[in-house]
Amino acid sequence: MIELYQRVSLNKDFPEYGLKRGDIATLIDKVPHPSGKEEGYVLEIFNAIGESIKVIIVPKSTVEPLREDEVLSVRSLAQIG
Repeated sequence: MIELYQRVSLNKDFPEYGLKRGDIATLIDKVPHPSGKEEGYVLEIFNAIGESIKVIIVPKSTVEPLREDEVLSVRSLAQIG
């Protein structure tokens, strides 16, 4: 189970937000779907120096907790698009 304020990774691309699979976010809230479908997660995205750059809502199934066998990497925001 993913807890509030835990860092997570995206498991799919979100071109509408300029985000890619593997990007890291912080879970800041959980929201029910208005029609009773899949719960949503409100995520805050930060740049490499910790500044908040956007807040998005995605389906619960599109995020996963970070694992100890993973390594973080950096990409330029210019690569978003």
